[in-house]
Amino acid sequence: MWSFHRWFERHSLILIVGILLVVSIGGLVQITPLFFIESTIERVDGVRPYTPLELAGRQIYIREGCYVCHSQMIRPLRDEVERYGHYSLAAESMYDHPFQWGSKRTGPDLARVGGRYSDEWHRAHLADPRSVVPESVMPPYAFLQRPLNTAHIGEHLAANRTLRVPYTDEQMANASTDVAAQAEPNGEHAYDFQQRYPTAAVRDFDGDPAHVTEMDALIAYLQMLGTGVNFNTYQAEAAGNDR
Repeated sequence: MWSFHRWFERHSLILIVGILLVVSIGGLVQITPLFFIESTIERVDGVRPYTPLELAGRQIYIREGCYVCHSQMIRPLRDEVERYGHYSLAAESMYDHPFQWGSKRTGPDLARVGGRYSDEWHRAHLADPRSVVPESVMPPYAFLQRPLNTAHIGEHLAANRTLRVPYTDEQMANASTDVAAQAEPNGEHAYDFQQRYPTAAVRDFDGDPAHVTEMDALIAYLQMLGTGVNFNTYQAEAAGNDR
């Protein structure tokens, strides 16, 4: 009954064409609906673009390969939610280019690490991981206490803006100033920074108020992960919509 498949097996070119045809149909079935819906990402209150300092910290996070050992995606499974918090929403990664979901966990997931530990804990952990987590296999990053290079931060914002991250003209014009302003709560530009980024934390992240360092940037980035969405409100709205 199924002997006809031998014909395909004996004619490899026809078999390849058939495979491509089947894969193309499957791809179109998945992709085509995306062109007919308003948005593929649910808009959630609280999700905002990164500040220049946080964006610089994200670049350092990528540069140092942190994504190799730490994911930023909590799956909707009970054990994951109980350990890390609410499962990840697509909207939380809408300004990530590229996203940092990851594919492996040597260390814990970082999607909800923001606000879970103090800046002092992060400084100690980065400088000497085993001083706070004895079983850690993470290498030390004490060298991040060096000054942060902000020469290209404006270009980073401009690149993200071309990818539809909604940075305003004012935010673009003050990118270099805002890097230092976020890490200097008593600085002359701190107030203006807070007007441009009302929900961003403004403080000395690395314990060295005299300099803005790579440690400042990385801790600022880590401390905002998962803090944008009020999940008590989000869950209440979801429950209300189900009724």
